[in-house]
Amino acid sequence: MSIWWSLHLRREAASIPLARRLLLGTMETAGVDPDISFDLSVALSEACANAVEHGGDKGLGEASADYCVTAYLDGETCRIEVSDSGPGFPVHAAGCAYTLPQAPAFAESGRGLCLIEQLADHVHFGNRPGRGAVVSFDKVLKWREDALLKVS
Repeated sequence: MSIWWSLHLRREAASIPLARRLLLGTMETAGVDPDISFDLSVALSEACANAVEHGGDKGLGEASADYCVTAYLDGETCRIEVSDSGPGFPVHAAGCAYTLPQAPAFAESGRGLCLIEQLADHVHFGNRPGRGAVVSFDKVLKWREDALLKVS
């Protein structure tokens, strides 16, 4: 069995716990190990927070007032994608791919993307030309010993 869902959310802080709770509920139902669920839920929260903060200019219309979260539990992997309608990640003058800036240890913000990289097995930061940024990440799943439903 495969499970996937997609949400279109307003770029409001209140949307972040909604996405997180849906992910945690899905993983609980599927029997995913709580430590894996926690790591993915924190990574999702960080990706959503970035979409809310940087995902568009509310003055540009409805398209920039929302973002999308899609989660796939398929076999032994969970893949999550968060996309927005903002300006996207900065591209270096030479057209090189985006690289993560290093936030100072004392900074109160700027560590979210690095945290996602630490919590997930594979991460991709990219831009959809003219349509915003995409953060996608995945993690190999582990199952609770009492899990009755394993996604396969």
